[in-house]
Amino acid sequence: MPLFVTIGYGNQAGYDRTAPKVREKAHAHDTQLQNVGVTMGIAMAPTQVRNHDGAGIETKDGPYMSSALPVAGFALIEAASLEEAVEMVSQSPCAVAHGVIEVWPLKQSP
Repeated sequence: MPLFVTIGYGNQAGYDRTAPKVREKAHAHDTQLQNVGVTMGIAMAPTQVRNHDGAGIETKDGPYMSSALPVAGFALIEAASLEEAVEMVSQSPCAVAHGVIEVWPLKQSP
């Protein structure tokens, strides 16, 4: 089955302005996804890794990408299609609480 990586973006202000009932329903939705095997996690502080030309590892704290909203979390989803993956995440907290979720199809290595 195809795999998709999702990246949720959102901030506390958007979360706080969302009705508590909507937030509770979104969290219950994420719990249902986890119960059927979706791997999901909250984003913590990232570390960039470089090893240009194999000459030595360099690390730097902080994200490489930047966006209007901070990264809130990630999920790894198996779905039959992009449309199904979109439907699966459309009721998650970042989608309903004034954030956004990116869905990235993964081409698996042979």
